[in-house]
Amino acid sequence: MLSELHDYQQEALTALRQTVAQGVTRPVLQAPTGSGKTVLACAVTEGARNKGNRVAFVIDSLSLIDQTMEMFAREGITDVGVIQADHRETDWSRPVQICSIQTINKRQSYPEAQVVVVDECHCLHERHRQWMADPAYASVPFIGLSATPWSKGLGKYFNTLLIAATTQQLIEQGRLAKYRVFATGHPDLAGVKTVAGDYHEGQLSEAMQRGGLSADIIRTWQTHWNQDKTLCFGVDCDHAKAIQQRFLEAGITAGYQDAHTGDHERRELKRQFHSGEVRVVCSVGTLTKGVDWDVRCIILARPTKSEILFVQIIGRGLRSAPGKDDCLILDHSDTHQRLGFVSDIHHETLDDGRPKAKAEPRQVLPKECPRCTAIVARGIKVCPNCGFEWTAQLSKVLERDGELVEIARRVVPKEMPGKRAYAWSYYERMWFFGQLKQFAGEHGLKPGWCVHKYKEKFNTLPWVDKVYDAPEIHCGTYVQQWLKQQQQAWMAQRYGACGVDRKI
Repeated sequence: MLSELHDYQQEALTALRQTVAQGVTRPVLQAPTGSGKTVLACAVTEGARNKGNRVAFVIDSLSLIDQTMEMFAREGITDVGVIQADHRETDWSRPVQICSIQTINKRQSYPEAQVVVVDECHCLHERHRQWMADPAYASVPFIGLSATPWSKGLGKYFNTLLIAATTQQLIEQGRLAKYRVFATGHPDLAGVKTVAGDYHEGQLSEAMQRGGLSADIIRTWQTHWNQDKTLCFGVDCDHAKAIQQRFLEAGITAGYQDAHTGDHERRELKRQFHSGEVRVVCSVGTLTKGVDWDVRCIILARPTKSEILFVQIIGRGLRSAPGKDDCLILDHSDTHQRLGFVSDIHHETLDDGRPKAKAEPRQVLPKECPRCTAIVARGIKVCPNCGFEWTAQLSKVLERDGELVEIARRVVPKEMPGKRAYAWSYYERMWFFGQLKQFAGEHGLKPGWCVHKYKEKFNTLPWVDKVYDAPEIHCGTYVQQWLKQQQQAWMAQRYGACGVDRKI
């Protein structure tokens, strides 16, 4: 017996049926993680079966075969076969086939089906694409399911996006859990290259294992959470194992899972996670999708530029559960400052792979509270976690190539524990260094001069503050006066009070 659908699920199912009835054979149905996408998938399958159609439900991971069978069984769909080598439930005669795309690829043949459901369709394999392009399947509906159907070029293979609901809508309705975010550590990723739109994994792993980052993960978790039901996402296996070892050394029970973890071990680890025997589970990618665990805290120790990976990871903690007020997110990666809040990431259309004529306007990214490190929306004036209050002065406007560019509002904290001087924002430091670069170029000074002056001003290096690539900006009065004061101070120190004031 199928579960009763919520309003947004029923509306999405109706829209899907109408779309297919109109002859659209390549739609994508988007539903956020934790919103009941599996129930929708079962409803789609049951609807096709009621019309006498055979259904192929295609998954992209061998480890999800049994979990998918259990999902169908809970919803009363039991006449199911499996297309996977040597699986105990292999039976081609059954009307619903759960298919591993890896097995289909090896056999180089496609199952008989009048409806094909592609789970996690943002991860299309080459065999998916070949299957969809096969003339024999031109009129067969391929229905994509995904919480994040934003992969580049997905619109070449699917042609319609149906959105059941957004993450923000479901949080407001109480269908998904609220979340709190703390920025806990700021890794130096200078020199880490970008490959295929995300950080180079090997270089990223090295960067994240430098210094005391791993130790900081443990201390921060103990300070902010120190409870059960925590998932920790590392960069790669070595990094995740290193974090697990740190937890164990601190006397905290921690497990580990990767692509080589067997089915029995996974089931046992899940049981231990929910019973509290294992308080933290460290992983890389195997827990980013197809996981229905009751997660209360997420440690994000894996910086990413990928909205898809980011939303999939944070989505593990948004599933609602009894006694769960919200999910705590400990971000050791600066990803929230880079991509924004997970509930603000949303796209209305599929990407067709073609270059965009104009980049989409960038959303206003959140900011970090200087007192408690909570991540809050840019427009918030009082931190909801600790009560810290910001006040604002006028915006700073820069001149660049004949146009005015607003880079940031000048925010002056009313209270900065341990600091009397004004705390310069990232954008203002970039503004300062850009003017130094323009001044140096105009006066024939070497790049090292800019670095030296920046260090005099901020007692740190421009690449540490990630402003080294700042564009050259017309050197205004403030920076010129500061440089003049620095030269006068140097002259007075070297030649005494009667040092000569010279123009710079």
